[in-house]
Amino acid sequence: MTDDNRPAFKRILLKLSGEALMGDQEYGICPQVLGRVAREVAELSRLGVEVAIVIGGGNIFRGAGMAQAGMDRVTADHMGMLATVMNGLAMQDALERVGKFCRVMSALKINQVCEDYIRRRAVRHLEKGRIVVFAAGTGNPFFTTDTAASLRAIEMNADVMIKATKVDGVYDADPVSNPDARRYERLTYDEVLNHRLGVMDATAIVMCRDNDMPLRVINIYKEGELLRLVMGERVGTLVERG
Repeated sequence: MTDDNRPAFKRILLKLSGEALMGDQEYGICPQVLGRVAREVAELSRLGVEVAIVIGGGNIFRGAGMAQAGMDRVTADHMGMLATVMNGLAMQDALERVGKFCRVMSALKINQVCEDYIRRRAVRHLEKGRIVVFAAGTGNPFFTTDTAASLRAIEMNADVMIKATKVDGVYDADPVSNPDARRYERLTYDEVLNHRLGVMDATAIVMCRDNDMPLRVINIYKEGELLRLVMGERVGTLVERG
């Protein structure tokens, strides 16, 4: 922890995969997982941390998979963007149920259900202590929500981007199938790219590298892991400049 027991970061961007919200289900949103993540995020907010969130849509619709099956890629990606809006609205509801103000801001114009993304307005929401969920990716096809998360982290001047996954960091092999896989404590962006470690897609990693945005990879299923990281503990894998 930091010496004065205050959070180590003032503003964070939390990237959640859509699959992280499924829990043990095969599809959709697990209310228990959604509620737990919302409580942990709300706790950070109450500590004074400004929290922005990007959620994928893979628990509802995977555009890349449908494109491989023959669907027009642009159409498939637009459908995937709409899935992220659905997840964003679910997260907003969960956060409001635990007493935190939240705004969903969409890169696609869909302002009957959420706000349009405007950078200055998003920053103002964060400064007022509201949690902001960025939905619909970058608003463009062919870009992943990882890239959207990198972009929003940079635009918001976040102190760190946190990717919450199913494993507790970055490994040199799949830890599920290989029990001897070794977890990295720290990596450089170039090592991630050169060794094709699959932390995020290359575009997202290059954006973080070129804008000096540190990245932490942690396990979202470990309760309290997010709080410990924000309070300054060495959790997961750190990816930064060499």
